[in-house]
Amino acid sequence: MQAETHSKEREKAFHELIARHKDFIYNVCRSYRFSASWEVEDAYQEVLCTLWRDMDKFERRSSERTWIFRVARNTLLQLKRKESNLPQPEAGTPAPYYDEQTPDMENYDFLMQLVDNLAKLDSQIVHAYIEGFSYKEIAQMTHLTVPAVAMRLVRAKEQLRSAYNKAK
Repeated sequence: MQAETHSKEREKAFHELIARHKDFIYNVCRSYRFSASWEVEDAYQEVLCTLWRDMDKFERRSSERTWIFRVARNTLLQLKRKESNLPQPEAGTPAPYYDEQTPDMENYDFLMQLVDNLAKLDSQIVHAYIEGFSYKEIAQMTHLTVPAVAMRLVRAKEQLRSAYNKAK
């Protein structure tokens, strides 16, 4: 009986957590440049499954949002790694299209490719910054100091600006 009560409480807590952070989780999934909307939905579902599985591991040493970002980032990186191990389309295969009618999606995707080409930690910092995390939250996620985060962001922005100007 107690196990059933615990299970229902856990399920309720999970639903409340997701209700508070649904848009944030979805935006993190979108930021990982999946080429089709169904891939974003699949990634979102994977993140939810991981959050459910790891919910009891959340020790509340950071905010819920920070913990969710870490879980989502790790889950999405695993998905991207799996995707990169799949056979690549043959030359001449048309690029995937986007369901969303975002006029600047091409530039966004290009910018995200540049972000992904940064050093791993810098890429993670920039993704967190794009998602609206404060320098303090990013410092907690990356185990850096706030000034170190600020300096890495300045340098990453310079690298991105330079790479973008060279490519365009």
